[in-house]
Amino acid sequence: MKSFEYTVTDPVGIHARPAGLLAKEAKKYPDTITITKGEKSAGAAKLMALMGLGVKQGETVTVTIEGESEDATYEAIKAFFEANL
Repeated sequence: MKSFEYTVTDPVGIHARPAGLLAKEAKKYPDTITITKGEKSAGAAKLMALMGLGVKQGETVTVTIEGESEDATYEAIKAFFEANL
């Protein structure tokens, strides 16, 4: 299992458009990707669950990756967050 913390910089946080981009990206990988904010967590491939977290600009989330190719997925997802969220 690998994880990293990320502070969201997107002005709308992880809402409709950014959540859609994240879910689409997460579906490309065979590993389980989980986003956690406080006590809530959601699978990164589930659009409505991501939006339900209510992540706003400036808030920090923990991203956890579990699976056989977690090293490669970790690098790709971390780069995606830095470029898009």
